[in-house]
Amino acid sequence: MTDRAIRQVRPSEWEGEARARLVAGDESALTEVYDQFSSFVYGLALRVIGDARAAEDISQDVFLSVWERPDAFEPTRGSLRTWLATLAHRRAVDYVRREEARRRRAQREASRAVATPDVEEMALALVTAERVRTALDTLPDEQRRAIHLAYFGGKTYRQVAEVLGIPEGTAKSRLRLGLRRVAETLESEEAGQWV
Repeated sequence: MTDRAIRQVRPSEWEGEARARLVAGDESALTEVYDQFSSFVYGLALRVIGDARAAEDISQDVFLSVWERPDAFEPTRGSLRTWLATLAHRRAVDYVRREEARRRRAQREASRAVATPDVEEMALALVTAERVRTALDTLPDEQRRAIHLAYFGGKTYRQVAEVLGIPEGTAKSRLRLGLRRVAETLESEEAGQWV
């Protein structure tokens, strides 16, 4: 038997033994497999991905898979090196695809044109805001204060009640009545414009 033939037999025997030990939960078998192939797996992942940190993650994932599912390796179908290469390559390609999809999504979102404000819409918004302010000024003081606290101060009706020192039900009523009056004022102004 030649040296070359001996080298081909020994790894196969070692691989079969390593698989059996891994299936049995022998951590030292994982250490041996890792020592033997970690730089190979990392190098392959790095070539596919081009990112050292991601290649480290892929390598860790590959060896975690070896530990969790050692029976997935079949020495009769190929070498341990080939199986590890297949795992690393698949995971690296999946990583590249995910990153490419993420990059494309980010580009699509970034390329969506930020709508330039329509001058007419801005003018209408300013006019509407002024009309609302004017309508608020016509309200009784207690309703106006409640609305200012809630809508311009960002307070809840409970907080409005607390600030004004009134029951929560009263705060709700003041807000509801004030908003109804504002709406009625705005509606009557609009109706008057179209007459």
